Amino acid sequence: MPNILPIITYPSNILRQKSSEIEVKSINTKEMQKLIRDMKITMIKKDGVGLAAPQVGKNIRMIIINLPDEPLCLINPVVTKKSWAKETAEEGCLSLPGIFDQVSRHKKVCCHYISEWNEKKLIEAEDLMARVLQHEIDHLDGILFIDRVKTKK
Repeated sequence: MPNILPIITYPSNILRQKSSEIEVKSINTKEMQKLIRDMKITMIKKDGVGLAAPQVGKNIRMIIINLPDEPLCLINPVVTKKSWAKETAEEGCLSLPGIFDQVSRHKKVCCHYISEWNEKKLIEAEDLMARVLQHEIDHLDGILFIDRVKTKK
């Protein structure tokens, strides 16, 4: 049975640490598969569009993205291409409850990752999906969306 995990909130130092790559051999372990299920249910129950492992206290390179059909797990995601075009839109974050601001992000991105079934994958995303990918991957590098806001409030 999946558990709803507690969300780490700002200013916790955990959110500022660079996450470690996940060893491929650990993806199929019971512990990792349980964490993936727990992160998916947590993101859904907390009404998030994405969730990064550091937000639940795990210093590993894994994110979950909320897609219409089912949540997508990306392990060791790496953005390999970014469009020149950028777009500014409002962002929020489960780790910064009640805070929203305008952030400029690349309109399109390509991202290589490993799936929860240990398959190498590529995702090409634009608009909201590209924004969510960039936001969640930033978490893996200890970057919060408030670091990307042009005018600090």
